[in-house]
Amino acid sequence: MSSGETAADDAALPVIDLEAIQREDAVEIARLRSALHDSGFLYLSGHGFAPELVDRMFLVAREFFALPRADRMAIENIHSPHFRGYTMVGNEYTQGQADQRDQLDLANEREALDLSDDDPRYLRMIGPNQWPAAVPELRPIVLEWFVEAKRVTVALLRGVALALGQRADFFDPWFDEHTHDHLKIIRYPGRADREGDQGVGAHKDYGWIALLLQDALGGLQVQTLDGEWLDAPPIPGTFVINIGEMLEIVSGGYMRATVHRVVSPDTTQDRISIPFFPGPRLDAVVPVVPLPPELAVEARGIEQDPANPMSRTYGENAIKGWLRAHPRVAARWWTDVAG
Repeated sequence: MSSGETAADDAALPVIDLEAIQREDAVEIARLRSALHDSGFLYLSGHGFAPELVDRMFLVAREFFALPRADRMAIENIHSPHFRGYTMVGNEYTQGQADQRDQLDLANEREALDLSDDDPRYLRMIGPNQWPAAVPELRPIVLEWFVEAKRVTVALLRGVALALGQRADFFDPWFDEHTHDHLKIIRYPGRADREGDQGVGAHKDYGWIALLLQDALGGLQVQTLDGEWLDAPPIPGTFVINIGEMLEIVSGGYMRATVHRVVSPDTTQDRISIPFFPGPRLDAVVPVVPLPPELAVEARGIEQDPANPMSRTYGENAIKGWLRAHPRVAARWWTDVAG
């Protein structure tokens, strides 16, 4: 086991087997329900990701971040109204504070839409990616990752539907060929020679779920209901799953989007993290699920935070997060919305 990794038996968060979920195993569905209700975080095993693909993704990620600065800046996200491309350390913000990470943001590869003034502004997020010319192998690996990650997350969402007392295909209509998925390839520089440990500040995800691959260094922390911070170290062969605001809305607060953060590695080494966020159609308006009575009595209601209003329209929730996190892109391309 690599330094910084932990065993499943020692984990504070549950390890859920996706193969058992796909068999609709009642015990595993119940364990999934408890994890989603209690902490909103879990480890996922039995996902079927090829280890070779994981190794290739880590390799190409480190190859990208090792490029000369000029090569990375050639695809800086300031050039993209769709928030695609490279972000330098300190240029993404959480709760108004600069995160100490750099990253490459990618989404479904599509042409930009020809929109009128009457169209929803969030549809401007649809468009092409920026790919690094100096690492041509990154594109095919990322596109393969999208296929596999989508397979896993759709299967997991079917388990979530069962856990909420619904048909397994309850969420399927929102995840058609027009889905808006998102991948981040992130580097957290070691902080041995600087003050401050904010890799990414405390926040909730705006979407449905996240499928997170992390390397052996760790640094992810989850806030418990009593305000304590719980480490979520890497477990070999698993992904970390957490739910976002849309599933909090869907479940009437039975599932709560959980605050989490990343502490920069206290070392000279860099940490690589690769989260995938499956998204439905941007115009999807999600209902509140009619929970079975035994679950409804445990629903805590949707959190009401004036500083973070939630929308049932996925695109409106998504653009809220992007505009806050990337003020330079917002100032160049989105002044009619952000200004």
